[in-house]
Amino acid sequence: MGLVPQDAIKQFQVLIDQVDEQLKKTFQNIHQGYPRETLVRFLKAREWNVAKAHKMLVDCLNWRIQNEIDSLLAKPIVPVDLYRAVRDSQLVGMSGYSKEGFPVFAVGVGLSKFDKASVHYYVQSHIQINEYRDRVILPSATKKYGRYIGTCVKVLDMTGLKLSALSQIKLLTTISTIDDLNYPEKTETYYIVNVPYIFSACWKVVKPLLQERTRRKIQVLQGSGREELLKIMDYASLPHFCKREGSGSSRHSTNGTDCFSLDHAFHQELYNYIKQQSLSLEHVGPIKHCSFHVNVPDTDSEGRKIALTIESELNKLGGQNGLSHSLDDLKING
Repeated sequence: MGLVPQDAIKQFQVLIDQVDEQLKKTFQNIHQGYPRETLVRFLKAREWNVAKAHKMLVDCLNWRIQNEIDSLLAKPIVPVDLYRAVRDSQLVGMSGYSKEGFPVFAVGVGLSKFDKASVHYYVQSHIQINEYRDRVILPSATKKYGRYIGTCVKVLDMTGLKLSALSQIKLLTTISTIDDLNYPEKTETYYIVNVPYIFSACWKVVKPLLQERTRRKIQVLQGSGREELLKIMDYASLPHFCKREGSGSSRHSTNGTDCFSLDHAFHQELYNYIKQQSLSLEHVGPIKHCSFHVNVPDTDSEGRKIALTIESELNKLGGQNGLSHSLDDLKING
């Protein structure tokens, strides 16, 4: 991590020690026994400005309380057929660990349709995966590898990315905003694979908009990225779409169950964990099972600016290819 401005951390710690008990309690669910490392994450996200990092963390803690995030891992998406539909249309999963012990998360960006459930279920599922990663997966990895592990590696598969992806930008911006404000600095590196022309065209204009800190984390790999990824993880931990050279498929595993499926061990463990947590709370009182509505601050975030730029570029591409008529109704609202 390099040299850390110790004074900034000490100042930040003094400020957090002064928050009320309710905020301190939810802070414990964030730091999982590593408060200093958590303060560093928020300081990094605000370029080591203590005042801005303090506001960001306090806003995050209040967001968690107002939206009952601490109890979200006790609220399963039911019935199970609905959750399976979410998993089949929001392609994300965990395929293993890197050689350094970072959990490897795979995301099927191009083939995720988000068309089988309401937006609220997709947001709920995303936050639950974040919480399970932070409260179960990362603490387990820390124990297993004998050193603090607080970040993951993400492999983003662009197979199937089309102009119609513009219709999903509002939802993806919502998810991105939630991550930017409440789960900062949780990804070590983003590896982007199976890149089609449409991504390459957008990437040229998006890349300059990213902060240098973010740009350093992104690596666009050739083809399926298999050879490069094998340098940092074993074959067994490769996402299924990276296990063959050339353009892979997000929905077909070369061997066994793909990590996006509800039948995969990761999602089975996650869903069973949430059900068990739900049963534990039901002994205290009845739980209302319904879609989760989360408040997302209206902010001029980096993600929002990037989304608007992508919308503009996709519209240009549509016009160049005689497809602009299909984009008329696909505007970002808000």
